[in-house]
Formats: sequence, C-alpha cells, structure tokens
Amino acid sequence: MPDIELVIFDCDGTLMDSEMIAASVETDAMKPYGIEMTPREFVARFAGTSSETFKAAMEQELGRSLPDDHTKNIRNALNERLWREVKAIEGAQSVLDMFDQPRCICSNAPLEKLKIELTRGELWDRFRPYVFSAHELGVSKKPAPDVFLHAAKEFDVEPTACLVLEDSFSGITAARAAGMRAVGFTGGSHAWDSLADQLTEAGAETVINRLVDLPAVIEVFGEWHGLDG
Repeated sequence: MPDIELVIFDCDGTLMDSEMIAASVETDAMKPYGIEMTPREFVARFAGTSSETFKAAMEQELGRSLPDDHTKNIRNALNERLWREVKAIEGAQSVLDMFDQPRCICSNAPLEKLKIELTRGELWDRFRPYVFSAHELGVSKKPAPDVFLHAAKEFDVEPTACLVLEDSFSGITAARAAGMRAVGFTGGSHAWDSLADQLTEAGAETVINRLVDLPAVIEVFGEWHGLDG
C-alpha cells in the first residue's frame, strides 16, 4: 500500500461546524407541512447527504410533492445563516500547517455554499482552487465515490494513496468505494454518541475527535507501509 500522497477533507462537520445550522434550517422549513423533527434527529438521519435526499424522504412521508422552489429557498436561507453564524472546527487552521501532503476538499454541497463557509472560516484561500463540489461537477453525490475519484485524477495520484477525513456514514462509504483510506471525525457540535461506531462500521480505519490528531494518523499510516515493505 503506497504512502499518503493526497489528504482529502470533507467540509461540513469536518472543517466547518455547520451541520447543526443546516439541520435547523431544514427542519424549520418542514414545520408548515406538519413534520416536526428536531435538528438532532435530522443530523442522525441525514448528515452527509443532501437537501435533495431530505426533500425526497419528506415527500415520501407526506405523500405529495413539495413546491418546486423548496430546495432553492432552503439553499438561500442556509447561505444567509452560514454567513452570519458558521465557524471553523477548532484546529482547522493549525492542522493544515502540520503535514506536507497536498490537500483538497470534496463535498456534496454547492460551490457557492462552500465558498461562504470556507471564507467565513478563513480557509478558502488555503484550499482554492482545489475545492471539489459533486453538485458543481455534475457527478453522483456521496455515498457514490465520484467526487473522490475526480480529486485523485486532478492530482494524478492513485486512490490507494489518498486519505479521506469524513464525519458521516455516507462520506466514509464513498471513500472506501473509491478505494481510499478513510478516517472518521467526531469533533463537530452535531456528533452523537454512536457516531464513531457508525463511521467504523462504514469502513473508517480509525476515528479522531480533534483535527490536530490527523497528522499523527498520516504518520502511522506511513509507518504501516514501511513495516509492510
């Protein structure tokens, strides 16, 4: 197994502490339709997926379609909340100074949303232009591996030489489907008690709850390679 040549970060819930904000916007939007769901319930069911996935699930529960502009309205409301409220996960700046490998972001989210978040967290300039949005690329979203495979191709590295940091079951599933090494992250404010177990079940080789612990994981993975010869 090759050494780690590319480190791939998810954004929401991994670099930016945005999942509870998104959950609040999504669940508030469903109240007029009689669906009561707490933000905590939302993240446990839908973290790491997309607004379209949530919309489809709610339409099935309601037995009818939501308005055509529902997703657009959600995105606009969320972008406004993120610009006012979102913060980077603790250690997000520090960890980027602690390893030498190239890095990028792979997310399901629209690029506009990612730019708002990463700008607010003072991380946009530390990643651009390597911020890959499955939504913008027009590829299948996680848990499909497409956005991760796109990143590997852009950096001209083998998937087996990539390490992915993800906070969701779908994200870890996507990384493993891409043939990449996967590390789970539970340091976001949305994390629940069984999240680490779920990430392990999805295929995470280890789970961390502090971003600054990632370089040690990268180093250990390199040592495992050395021991393997």
